Amino acid sequence: MKNIFKTLSILALVLTFSSCQDSQNTVDDVLNYETGAILRTISVDNAVLNSSDPDSPFTVQVEAQDEQDGDLFAAVQVYVQMRDLTPDNGITPAVNTFVKSIPASEFSPGPVGLPRGTVSATFGEMTAAMGLSSAEYFPGDVYIVELRIELTDGRVYGVDSAGSSVTGGYFSSPFAYNALLTCTPEPGDYVVEMHDSYGDGWQTDDGNGGSGITVDITLADGSTTQVEVGMCSPYGGAAGTFNDNNADPPTGCTLIDCTPTNACWTDATATVTIPVGASGANWTFPGDQYGEISFEVYAPDGSLLFASGGPGDQGPGLLPVTFCLQ
Repeated sequence: MKNIFKTLSILALVLTFSSCQDSQNTVDDVLNYETGAILRTISVDNAVLNSSDPDSPFTVQVEAQDEQDGDLFAAVQVYVQMRDLTPDNGITPAVNTFVKSIPASEFSPGPVGLPRGTVSATFGEMTAAMGLSSAEYFPGDVYIVELRIELTDGRVYGVDSAGSSVTGGYFSSPFAYNALLTCTPEPGDYVVEMHDSYGDGWQTDDGNGGSGITVDITLADGSTTQVEVGMCSPYGGAAGTFNDNNADPPTGCTLIDCTPTNACWTDATATVTIPVGASGANWTFPGDQYGEISFEVYAPDGSLLFASGGPGDQGPGLLPVTFCLQ
């Protein structure tokens, strides 16, 4: 088993205390000694745009803060540009484009008295604002949504005016978000080929195993279901069916159809079935603890949809796995 590093509790206490002090100092610096404004991210409620549905929205909940605790807040401006990740249909230049403005009147006081509200822009709105035709975007591309906070005195703050102390940490105000373009998926069996370069199965969001790739499927009736696939792990910390309870030989690997010729720890195959009538399928990778994981996803017709690259190349988050219903 790999080495497990333990953090001394006293060090954790020191770091926690230091973090609190740093957070308070940042607040003082920005709000007491400088003039400015932020949009704090409360939650990103949807960052997947179905390109088959013009009403599919990007949605984020934000909180506005300025040096007068929101009294200067006038509006949120929404901008968008496309990051073209599908060059097969040509390269669409990225041009930051105004979409709409949401007035402060649509916000209401949050738990700490600051204006809080939901900012939403649909795929159709953003595509029309950029003047894109259906030939200029494709599932797998990304819409970069930028929010700017406008104050009553005319000042505007966005991603270009935000430093690292504002975009992360206490303020959590990145001003810009990635929205992945997807589509209504072709039903059928999608094959996931999984590999581990070290030869001890997957350790994803846990050093002893962890979660697998999840696929959130929106069914015909609007409900959602989740499918999870991943390689077996010989360690006790693996979750659910990914734990073979230290079997020797690893008979537990048959739970997720690991490739038997490798004793399950080097290669594995799993199938994700998307039913007829499903309107969406969002694939998410949990991460790679030790930089050993790689995988490929194949469509029902056998074509390669996505390859993660070499071991450790794929970071956590949404995967651009798309195979559109024809």
